[in-house]
Amino acid sequence: MTSDPETARIAPPAFLTEPAPAAVLAALPGARAVGGCVRDALAGLVVNDVDVAAPLPPEAIAARLRAAGLKVFETGLEHGTVTAVLGRQRVEVTALRRDVRTDGRHAEVAWTTDWREDAARRDFTINAMSLAGDGRLWDYFGGRADLARGVVRFVGEPATRLGEDYLRALRFFRFQARFGRGAPDAAAAAAIRAAVPGLGRLSAERVWMELKRLLALPDPLPALRLMRELGVLGAVLGEVRDVERLAPALRRHWPPPGDSAPGTAPDALSRLAVLLPADAEAGALAQRLRFSADEARRLSALRDIAEAPGPDALRRPDRDRVLNRWRALVRLRGRGVNPAEPLLVAEAERGGPGWDALIATVGTAPGPEFPLQGRDVLAMGVLPGPEVGALLDQVRGWWLEQGAMPDAEACRAWLRVLLAGRGGGATGSGGDSASDSASD
Repeated sequence: MTSDPETARIAPPAFLTEPAPAAVLAALPGARAVGGCVRDALAGLVVNDVDVAAPLPPEAIAARLRAAGLKVFETGLEHGTVTAVLGRQRVEVTALRRDVRTDGRHAEVAWTTDWREDAARRDFTINAMSLAGDGRLWDYFGGRADLARGVVRFVGEPATRLGEDYLRALRFFRFQARFGRGAPDAAAAAAIRAAVPGLGRLSAERVWMELKRLLALPDPLPALRLMRELGVLGAVLGEVRDVERLAPALRRHWPPPGDSAPGTAPDALSRLAVLLPADAEAGALAQRLRFSADEARRLSALRDIAEAPGPDALRRPDRDRVLNRWRALVRLRGRGVNPAEPLLVAEAERGGPGWDALIATVGTAPGPEFPLQGRDVLAMGVLPGPEVGALLDQVRGWWLEQGAMPDAEACRAWLRVLLAGRGGGATGSGGDSASDSASD
């Protein structure tokens, strides 16, 4: 393991003393926290996910963690990653790596003991720092200073980093939206513009994953404008022609006071529904970007809201479908969840309806009845008691989110899914990018 001069010492962040990270670091000699948890701690943000790297082969990492009493799941062994679990807390642990071969989408890696070599293969300087349990910070490429200045900068040559994995072009906009201040890094912007043709090599799932994360940030609009300017938006989301459609919804604080529970994040699908013009085929977009079935249904439901609620809605051939979805949104709002708020705000500011018109229309028609009762839960072997009501509430919440459209059989099917998932163990995935799995 190399000795590096780029070392500072900080007060150890609180996440390092939590049971699972502390146990992982104690079990692995020379291990450090890496990537997003280090970045977020330095930025004064809450650390939710902890990633650790160690100068050991993955098999040795797994063996040492098991010997220390942690549960170990081989969630991405081909990339050198395992997931350690202690109690309810998970820590992803990855062997130090170097790239052997990359093709713009996948990387073939080999293990190393050189921390600088591992850091050099990461995407951005703010994601390339590492932190020991005692507060020693290694910052090989100036990430701490970039974080303080609000600069998102590639590690090394931007074109090289993009050629290794074109998904980094999309990741740039997400990190720019979260941490960037002022004009974007000129070298990064130029390299991304030149790399636009390579975006077509990315899988639809990876593209939607990044777009979804960007749209769920507090204010994605400046990043969307930059994507449009550099030609990225047209390459990955050509259906969106006017990003300014989102501006009215963003002028209201999210979550709107009194409308959402504390900690509720902006809803990516509702913002996408705002951005899509009236002639966009939501179904075709959902198919192209490989939405889940639930995401496709929700996007379709949200698009219905864009049509002005009023007396005409009561005479539509699909009256029940549309009204049921509107009713569901009103009820969700009453439960402290308001996924359609950005869309309704945008429509109201363009002269369309707001909540008052929606509620008035919903109030003129009889509401749908939730099709399950307690006996449906008991029939599936659940013993009488509080769990019956809790399960009904869970199914009712799902039914509302689907626009109050599922029938009794569909609700019973969802109940069976909930029952099958009770008491499930820890799961994990091997990371969305071999090169940046510890950078979020």
